[in-house]
Amino acid sequence: MSGLRIRVCGKVQGVGFRPFVWQLAARFQLCGDVCNDSAGVEIRLLQPVNIDLFIEQLQRDCPPLARIDALHVTPFEWAALPHDFTIVPSRHSLMATQIAPDAATCPDCLREMATPRDRRFGYAFINCTHCGPRYTLIHAMPYDRAATSMATFPLCPHCQQAYQNPADRRFHAQPVACVHCGPRLSATLQDGQPLAWDQAAIERAVAALRAGQIVAIKGLGGFHLACDATQQPAVLRLRQRKRRPSKPLAVMLPEISWLARCSDDSAQPALRQLLTSPAAPIVLVEQRADSPLCAAIAPELDEVGLMLPFTPLHHLLMQACQTPLVMTSGNASGCAPALTNHDALSQLNGIADLWLLHNRDIVQRADDSLVRLTPQGTEVLRRARGYVPDALRLPVGFAPQPPLLALGGDLKNSFCLAGDGQAILSPHFGSLTRRDIADQQQQAIEHFQRLYHCSPLTVVRDAHPGYVSHASAPRHGAEVVDVLHHHAHIAACLAEHQWPLDGGEVIGLALDGLGYGVTEDKHAALWGGECFVADYLHCRHLGGLPAVALPGGDRAAREPWRNLLAQWQAFVPDWQTRPEAQVLFSHPWQPLSKAIDAAINAPLASSCGRLFDAVAAAVGCAPAALSWEGEAACRLEALARQAWGVSHPVTFPLQHTASGVWLDSATFWQQWLNWQAAPAARAFAFHDALAQGFAALARFHADQTGIRTIALGGGVLHNRLMRQLLHHSLSPFHILMPLAFPAGDGGLALGQAVIACARRQRHASDNTEGLL
Repeated sequence: MSGLRIRVCGKVQGVGFRPFVWQLAARFQLCGDVCNDSAGVEIRLLQPVNIDLFIEQLQRDCPPLARIDALHVTPFEWAALPHDFTIVPSRHSLMATQIAPDAATCPDCLREMATPRDRRFGYAFINCTHCGPRYTLIHAMPYDRAATSMATFPLCPHCQQAYQNPADRRFHAQPVACVHCGPRLSATLQDGQPLAWDQAAIERAVAALRAGQIVAIKGLGGFHLACDATQQPAVLRLRQRKRRPSKPLAVMLPEISWLARCSDDSAQPALRQLLTSPAAPIVLVEQRADSPLCAAIAPELDEVGLMLPFTPLHHLLMQACQTPLVMTSGNASGCAPALTNHDALSQLNGIADLWLLHNRDIVQRADDSLVRLTPQGTEVLRRARGYVPDALRLPVGFAPQPPLLALGGDLKNSFCLAGDGQAILSPHFGSLTRRDIADQQQQAIEHFQRLYHCSPLTVVRDAHPGYVSHASAPRHGAEVVDVLHHHAHIAACLAEHQWPLDGGEVIGLALDGLGYGVTEDKHAALWGGECFVADYLHCRHLGGLPAVALPGGDRAAREPWRNLLAQWQAFVPDWQTRPEAQVLFSHPWQPLSKAIDAAINAPLASSCGRLFDAVAAAVGCAPAALSWEGEAACRLEALARQAWGVSHPVTFPLQHTASGVWLDSATFWQQWLNWQAAPAARAFAFHDALAQGFAALARFHADQTGIRTIALGGGVLHNRLMRQLLHHSLSPFHILMPLAFPAGDGGLALGQAVIACARRQRHASDNTEGLL
């Protein structure tokens, strides 16, 4: 008997797609079946009369967490005639489907959790096919309970009935459970012996938080360290114990109405929608001057990271506390985040006063994602929980290829698995210079390969020979491909915006701290403020910031005054006679000045990030030594925003030389120092002059080449003031800015992956042409 097979690819497992198909088939009175396999979802039907309408509603009304990327209809011959429509067991085959990210608790589950007559009333692990853990509990695909960390929790009769009923919202919701058969909460001290269970454990935690204590809380993809965000002594105690003196802390609000009390941005519907989305990220917002949050949350900054409860446990805790709580990463200083109860009890000893634990294992780490709402859309600064492992379809022109692995960079690391026409970026890991974080990354790489049933034939790495990721590449036993750091930044932006493989060249601006480059004469260089003409295959350097010394090498990235000395020694001959020089005279500048002149441990670099540090030191808003990456630049931006739009005489003119076109730093410093203005005005003038200088550089090369598209990348693009000024200055052009993937090194692996795919495709094409 003839029929039809409908192959659905995309995010269609673990999101209630099969029961949705079953209900739709019942509505249309169709016979056939539906199943999960490792390629997605397969629907087999007897030849229906109204197939077009069925497919239309299949695509239009799919579940809230689902996304259909491709749908193919082919003929099918039934061996035995079906008499109804059934959901059949999952089948294993080659991996091509997508895994759903973890999703915040849905309104239906929240309503049940708050209803005293409901059997899941007050249950801290309530979930359904529309919400709950996904990525963080999966051991293998296809996505079935036996392949998750819920396998050790046999279903009770009531949950089993819901699990097997296609008409139920919990049909094949793999984490489904209740108080009788699921995970349990416990409150413990450092010895791990339970003091209380379930609701009583939450009450213990609430009492501790109200008393100003610090509680370690096990979540979806890791632990939080929590304290009352309105109690300055509690927050300072957390900072002292965690050795985190000034880095901003994320805050969880009890519910959305608190937003208006904490932020002036609260009237924006898009902001509320973002906070209440299934991803439930931390969202950076402007903090109100009269916010109830204490000053120690984000010192010297005008933004604060806010989020809402995203698991039933967090909802129950926040409902009981009714006050904002700090929710920062559950790790000791210099350590990878704890993932097991044992590690949390050991590592957080001396930081936490109480541990709120549960007995469901965390299979994969997933930190809280960090985003910001911009005029161009949602900008992702850290991509993890709620977004990973959503796949990006490769742009038009990229043919399906064997899998490859891109390792990313050493800072803000994430890796990327690419193949079969898509790229899947891992969650954020952090700095690979920490051995335990490098170990977590390696474990996650192996996990991805098992999930997607692939062994990469190519491993892509940053070309910097000193990177940990560079040295680790040969261990994967595949062909190794090197990619320049800033080419990867531009390529990541192109891929996100679906720039076709044969879409032509763009003008690229890559602005960051530091990356390995190669000059036209094949000499190694350290870049960080560059202009290129680029596509996926090629990247030609055109100029940018002039290189200056990094006195002390890596120490220059931690001590902003060193960069100020290098800038002034290079571009301000009379700096020692100026009143601003006092900022350097309090440091041991003379030996360092001699080291710069002698080129001793003072490599040259054209770093935009170090220029920000220098200006921050000059206006007096930078500490002598940074306690977190980007601290000086973030303080400088916050200061500059106080003088937004001020008129000033400061510029970065262009200098045309035989080797390229460069921003004239000498003229900038002379104008900037000669202009007597308040620190905030000077901070804004620097941002505005730099943005206009880079825009002029891009505009010059666009006019020379006839290219009308400008793509940007690099961590400096996470400076919202710089981002807006650049966008305004480049407005006549077609501008591509990173949004869905981090502009900084968190998106680097995506760029590496698409460059390697393009090279491999070109190589295959060249070989084919050679045979003709």
